[in-house]
Amino acid sequence: MLTSDNAAGIHPDVLRAIADANVGHVSAYGNDPYTAAAEALFRREFGEDVEVGFVFNGTAANVLGLSSGVRSYEAVICSEYAHINVDECGAPERYMGKLLTVPAPDGKLTVDGISERILRVGDPHAVQPRAVSVSQVTEYGTVYTFDELRSICAYAQSRGLLVHMDGARLANAAVSLGASLREITRDVGIDVLSFGGTKNGIMLGEAVVFFDRELARNFAFRRKQGMQLASKMRFVAAQMTALLTDELWRRNAEHANAMAARLAAGIEAHPGCQITQRVQANAVFAMLPPEAVPALQAAYPFYIWNEQTREVRLMASFDTTVEEIDGFLALLAGF
Repeated sequence: MLTSDNAAGIHPDVLRAIADANVGHVSAYGNDPYTAAAEALFRREFGEDVEVGFVFNGTAANVLGLSSGVRSYEAVICSEYAHINVDECGAPERYMGKLLTVPAPDGKLTVDGISERILRVGDPHAVQPRAVSVSQVTEYGTVYTFDELRSICAYAQSRGLLVHMDGARLANAAVSLGASLREITRDVGIDVLSFGGTKNGIMLGEAVVFFDRELARNFAFRRKQGMQLASKMRFVAAQMTALLTDELWRRNAEHANAMAARLAAGIEAHPGCQITQRVQANAVFAMLPPEAVPALQAAYPFYIWNEQTREVRLMASFDTTVEEIDGFLALLAGF
């Protein structure tokens, strides 16, 4: 199945961590040694002074992370393809301010694009720009470089804007860049991060990581009010511990990225196909022969990304197999 890395199962090490945590009674709501251990690993990865809070899903991580610094009359600048704009059912605008979108043919924001949305500052008739949100990896599977992120953060912060990163596929980006998790977040200037686990081998759970601790000051209340405070927090935390132990996050992402690269190479070699975006992580965007799509979808389900152009999106996961990729390519070769 190539529909989404959300469709993948749970890594055996993560399942084992859940089972290992399923012993006896511990305090609820995160006041337990498993949560403390997971928080310590996040501080090891990102810096001893970060604040971290676990939530159930990516929408909650994005909304709670952003709403910690964005009030109802303020706005977040983001790509037109950003998950917060396209795939979160209006949750960001219900729980905080307005989204100001920017055209982004490759999924990436630019300083020029951001600057065009910083308008009517100080005008009480208009929402006030307050934050920029970037997705790393982007919704088009592309990866921001270090320089691109530094430029965006420096410009945004020079205008008094916070920078949020939707890191649902942060692990894939780190592998693509040969970087640590910290190097492409805190070290480039990100203020708050939505750290993804679900797409990288855990059952459920994401983390909100605050590099600006002032933003975290009321997070405990926001998380509870947002219905994201897990009573049995140890089972979310144990998964994160597994992901951050012995760089399981990196190994899972390396495999997913490698499978996407193998798939892209095979598609590109087919004379009737076209790769439409740079393949830098675990996503492949392509144009396939129209007559091939029904058979391919039946055997290896995937999404039609753009109904008008028939562009498709194919996603590799930590458990995608070489046999699955080669089977897709063999079927494609028949058209």
